Amino acid sequence: MADFNESKLDSDLPAKLSKPAQRALTAAGYSRLEQFTTLREAEVLKLHGMGPKAMDQIRQALAAKGLAFAEG
Repeated sequence: MADFNESKLDSDLPAKLSKPAQRALTAAGYSRLEQFTTLREAEVLKLHGMGPKAMDQIRQALAAKGLAFAEG
């Protein structure tokens, strides 16, 4: 469990993401918003546990930092 807590400290993903979405992103190696700038939304939506609400939360968090998903 320590590994999960340590990775949360390095993460800047939205705190209110659902547990399934958090697990999906962590398992896929995503913990920083900047990582999503190289991905298309459709790629992230394919992850088991990612749904429209989680995608909206990530989209808003990216916009707050002046970032966005990759075009395409």
